[in-house]
Amino acid sequence: FDRCRECHDCTRRAEAAVNRLLDALPGIQEILQEDMRAAYEGDPAARSIMEVVMSYPGFHAIVVHRIAHVLYAAEVPLIPRIMSEQAHSQTGIDIHPGATIGPGFFIDHGTGVVIGETCIIGRNVKLYQGVTLGAKSFPKDAQGNPIKGIKRHPEVGDQVTIYAGATILGGDTLIGAGSEIGGNVWLTHSVPPHSKVFNQQPKTVIVKQSESG
Repeated sequence: FDRCRECHDCTRRAEAAVNRLLDALPGIQEILQEDMRAAYEGDPAARSIMEVVMSYPGFHAIVVHRIAHVLYAAEVPLIPRIMSEQAHSQTGIDIHPGATIGPGFFIDHGTGVVIGETCIIGRNVKLYQGVTLGAKSFPKDAQGNPIKGIKRHPEVGDQVTIYAGATILGGDTLIGAGSEIGGNVWLTHSVPPHSKVFNQQPKTVIVKQSESG
């Protein structure tokens, strides 16, 4: 509150942020058109674009994010985070408003997805439920406080698919374009373009119960 009283510039900054959002709306609409198509074309269960718009939690979360990201970039305090947390509570999808996400983004099912503040996601990327794009560690200053404003989260190239339960961590981690990351994979290092990353298939044991048992 002291800083606010000393600033005397709140009205100008608020007007600038509103104007920035209004200027961005046509571009947001165009990107959302690509997000709609990605969801419809990427999900065999989708019967119409309207079904995607009205009922898909992943699409709802990305609509909120597209708007919140503009406000975040305009350095609007608090409101973008409130928007993202409201979407999180409604969908189970946690996207920090600072994340940069390209068009044609599709989150299938979506519950448990986490996308960190400094994450960069390219065009036509598809995520399934339970994917985490997070930080590997939290560097601290001399006083032991987390250092703010550094890149902590991974970068995902164009045309990447990340399957359910995968965890990708670290600000230096780059997933090359056209790659597929399998379910439950844990990654803390980069992979080149057009990679397929998966866990070795475990040996399944089937025990037949005795009829007398």
